[in-house]
Amino acid sequence: MKPVLALVGRPNVGKSTLFNRLTRSRDALVADLPGLTRDRHFGEGRLGPGGYLVVDTGGFEPVAKDGILAEMARQTEQALQESDVAIFITDGREGLTGQDHRIAQRLRRAGRPVLLTVNKLEGLTAQGRTAEFYELGLGEPHALSAAHGDGVHALIEKALGLLEVSRSAVTGRAAKEEGYGGDGTDDAGVIDAESQERGLRLAIVGRPNVGKSTLVNALLGEERVIAFDQPGTTRDAIEIEFQFNDKPFRLIDTAGLRRRGRVFEAIEKFSVIKTLQAVESSNVAILVLDAQQDISDQDAQIASFITEAGRALVVAVNKWDGLDLGARDEAKRLLARKLPFLYWAKTHFISARRGHGLDALMRSVLHAYEAATRKLSTPRLTRVLRDAVERQQPARRAGQRPKLRYAHQGGQNPPIVIVHGTSLDQVTDSYRRYLESQFRNFFALDGTPLRIEWKNARNPYVE
Repeated sequence: MKPVLALVGRPNVGKSTLFNRLTRSRDALVADLPGLTRDRHFGEGRLGPGGYLVVDTGGFEPVAKDGILAEMARQTEQALQESDVAIFITDGREGLTGQDHRIAQRLRRAGRPVLLTVNKLEGLTAQGRTAEFYELGLGEPHALSAAHGDGVHALIEKALGLLEVSRSAVTGRAAKEEGYGGDGTDDAGVIDAESQERGLRLAIVGRPNVGKSTLVNALLGEERVIAFDQPGTTRDAIEIEFQFNDKPFRLIDTAGLRRRGRVFEAIEKFSVIKTLQAVESSNVAILVLDAQQDISDQDAQIASFITEAGRALVVAVNKWDGLDLGARDEAKRLLARKLPFLYWAKTHFISARRGHGLDALMRSVLHAYEAATRKLSTPRLTRVLRDAVERQQPARRAGQRPKLRYAHQGGQNPPIVIVHGTSLDQVTDSYRRYLESQFRNFFALDGTPLRIEWKNARNPYVE
């Protein structure tokens, strides 16, 4: 298994900036605001020698006892347990603080090699700015500018060098904690990089505080992301690899989407962008609704965005265990009235907190993905088209009746059916919906949007 480097430090010292630099990505949100990162964020290291994994963590407050700070600290503690080397990041412009001392004490007890770094030293004399950090007793501080890339290559070489020094200890611990072979290869139970690329990308989307993070933790069987009874707990789009029925998945926990007029903070605006990007890059989205709240216009807008993006969709109505029989019937009627355009999506009534209904939910996800990526043969599409026209011809418009001759597939995820013929610009929307239902029923395209495009035949006598 590849070595794991955990980035640890107090808020706003540049951990996410270094994470993006090491992974050569923009996966982690970066802004000059403290507390932006809250959950653990994994990435593949692409800078420096050898393969390794990087874990970005939230601002660490080891003495926090409750609230969101305690949940963030618990995530960082978990990252330390999973890591092989801890990279302790401090702020060279702000100087040494009492919180740096508390973090250093905790890192000394972690039993992991620790590499002390002093960040934000661009344009400054490194020797003068790093001197006071010797007081932490963690060895020689490493001067760094994550934003500019100064000292980053040397940092990785030094971190992997610490791992080589402690290889015997790491190997012994790894044998107990799923193994580090030391040869850069993955064990049989771990999804390798190639499998991760093939894995189904599943985005969990919905309004704030509907139980998205709770659902993620329930699917994974561990407290992987912070699930806190407070809207806006999740800020970044967190990607996590896992398996269901021996199939690799890349699960994406997203921030809750509120109405545009209620998005005030700059952090929340970043979160909305990351969520929309996660939907567009996914293969399937799970729209999470709260059974104990009314279905709002915002739920409909989120569903419309998923549909317009062409993503396969499964609806999960969460917190179902908290409703009596009458309230459940009313919730179903409300769902049919507020989201009628999602007639093609499978709906599941679940309890993420209790783990009820998750197997059926994931089976529908797999079915939706299969439908979205299904290959539709031209002869069968044309046969369905001609049978539909025989049953009901398109209406005449402007003295012309459209003639639909044949159809073929023009794309997948979502499936696109291209219909050839003449006067196709006269086809009504109602007839388009009729054809869509015919294609859906014949090919069992439940769980995915279906697009029909028209292609008029060129008139050879137009000139």
